[in-house]
Order: sequence, then C-alpha cells, then structure tokens
Amino acid sequence: MKQLLITGANRGIGLEFTQQYLANGWHVYATYRQQPGTALAALACDQLTMLSLDVTEDASILALREQLSGIDLDLIINNAGLFGPRDQTLGTVSRQQWLDVLNVNSVAPLMLAQALYNNLATKQGTFAVISSRMGSIDDNDGGSLYLYRSSKTAVNQVVKSLSIDLKDRGINVIALHPGWVRTDMGGPNGLIDTQTSAHGMRQVLEHIGPADSGRFINYDGTSIAW
Repeated sequence: MKQLLITGANRGIGLEFTQQYLANGWHVYATYRQQPGTALAALACDQLTMLSLDVTEDASILALREQLSGIDLDLIINNAGLFGPRDQTLGTVSRQQWLDVLNVNSVAPLMLAQALYNNLATKQGTFAVISSRMGSIDDNDGGSLYLYRSSKTAVNQVVKSLSIDLKDRGINVIALHPGWVRTDMGGPNGLIDTQTSAHGMRQVLEHIGPADSGRFINYDGTSIAW
C-alpha cells in the first residue's frame, strides 16, 4: 500500500487530497493544527491516521518525526498555508503579519523536509509543496499582495535547493500551483473547485520523475515560469 503525509488536511484542498487518496487505496497520514474537524473525522478508517501538527513549532515537527519513525512514505504534500490579511497593498504592510506568513509558507516547508526526508528515501518518493502562481516573479503583472507573493517566491527557492540537495537520495521535490480554487483562502470567485484542483495535481504527482525535480508545475501539468 502506498503511503503519504498531507499537512493542513482538515479543510480545503488538503481535505480533498485526503478523500481522493483514500479512495485510491493509499494510507494517508493527515495532519491538522488544533482539531481534526468534523469533515476529516468523518473519513476515519483503517487507511487514515490523523495527527496533530503545528508547522510553526519545531517541537511539534520533531514530535511528528518520532510518530513517523520507521514509516516509509511515497509522498509528502506540504499543503498547510497562510494568506495573511486580505489587504496587502502598499502602506498597509505590518512587519509581524509578514513574518507570520513567511513562517508558515516559506520556513515551515523546509523544517518539515529536514525532519522527514529520510522517510522518503527508501521509496525514493516525492516532496511536494503547494505554492502559488502568485510567487512567480515573471507572472507578476498586478503588484500588491506583498506578504503572500513574497512567501511563495521564497518557498519556490526552497524547493529548487531541496531538489539539488536531495537528488543523490533519489527524492524528487516540486512546487505545485493548485489553480485559483474556491476555498476559504481562494474565496468564492475561484475558477475551479477543490475536486478539480486536487485531481489535477494527483495526476501530475503520479508521473513525477527525476527529470521533473525542481520544477514549478501548474495543476494541469504545464510549467510555470519562476
């Protein structure tokens, strides 16, 4: 049975990933920050292990590493993310709010990778980070959104470096853009639903190989310029 870890699995895209991978026969280690919530709890079965994780706390990440000791994973999806305040225009940026967003979106994925990459080594698995097209410098034609854009640009650089550092261990590392999805973060005007987004990214992940490591890929399989 294939096995994966998903962070931020109690809602949105993370919850949809959990549902789809369970339906495809995977064992899912699904993390949540405070409470699993009714939607994730309702999926309880032998294939699902629910674990508490605060990605901003080193002690919580180390505790997760202990819980997963000896478990070989095929895939880790770093899905937990933070948008920050809705208004991120010039003149409104708060230092602490920016640091909070960077901590979740940029720092935490590397801390998670450092703690768990050995779990991927045996199966030469994939470490996937849910990034965003808003992190693309080439694609920035709208300005603003300083906190969110910069945090995703930073994590894209983390992905690129990890892809180089983990190459000799056979671990692939990629950044994924989920599309503009109708979630609490994406808002009601998103172009696609969580089912479409998660399904598309699963198809991408299914075909990831060494030649793809270090890439920034859209949910439909197309490349995105850095």
